[in-house]
Amino acid sequence: MKKRVLSFIALAAIFSMTSCGKVVEGQSTAPTVKSTTKAVTTASETVTTTAKVQESTETSTTTAAAAESTTAAAQNTNAEPATEAPQQQAVPAGGGEQTYEQPAPQQTNTSSGDAAPTPNDYNYGPAPVQYSNEGLTYMSGMLIANKSYSLPADFAPGLDQTCLNQFYKLQSAASQQGLNIWLSSGFRSYDYQNQIYNNYVARDGQAAADTYSARPGYSEHQTGLAIDVNQIDDSFSGTPEAIWLENHCHEYGFILRYPQGKQSITGYQYESWHIRYVGTDMSYPIHASGLTLEEYLGIDSYYH
Repeated sequence: MKKRVLSFIALAAIFSMTSCGKVVEGQSTAPTVKSTTKAVTTASETVTTTAKVQESTETSTTTAAAAESTTAAAQNTNAEPATEAPQQQAVPAGGGEQTYEQPAPQQTNTSSGDAAPTPNDYNYGPAPVQYSNEGLTYMSGMLIANKSYSLPADFAPGLDQTCLNQFYKLQSAASQQGLNIWLSSGFRSYDYQNQIYNNYVARDGQAAADTYSARPGYSEHQTGLAIDVNQIDDSFSGTPEAIWLENHCHEYGFILRYPQGKQSITGYQYESWHIRYVGTDMSYPIHASGLTLEEYLGIDSYYH
């Protein structure tokens, strides 16, 4: 009887131990698997999230870089200096086929109009060319044409190029002051002057015509050294251009040939539009003297 009791207890203990072991194993394994699955899922989600963030970051970076590149390109385009349009050559005043490339302005010593320019100065005007034709009269290096000194009928030098070049400088200087001066009449041949004079005689009579128009062979325009500007009549007198011309034409080698109140000396009425080129070496002292060309040279002007 005692043996049976002990055997029963032993079997019960074994059975109890076995049952407890299964329960413990089942309980300890299940949570571990669940925990691992959750960890793997979380890690996967983390990796996916990180990849998305990384992809978003790369996209933003690429977009920003593209925007920055576009902005830089725009800045470079705006910063590029504009190409200057080619400069056009100035057309000579009064038309004609002659062309003149005006030199770049230089510093001069003639701003006050008191000191004559030197050959290295921009405004300097050399003496006009001298011709060896028979029948020409030169005084102090200047070709003379007035009522006392005539020119040969076949003398036709055209408008002196130095005279024309200096006129362009004068014209440019006047333009910088807001003034408009243009060449209306330059060289005139003997035959053309004959036509003009006879027309005036027919209209006003010879006595009146002789006060404002030269007879053929006695006109300064035939020398190629005289220029009439703007309106060739009394309407030009008193204009800002006329006043400036009288005060500044000597700075470019010209003199006002027929000044106010000098008709009895020059033989012609006041002509505010008529300038004569003599070169700056002569124009400065003549202007400073206040004398006409006849007075300065000590000659007369009347038809003999």
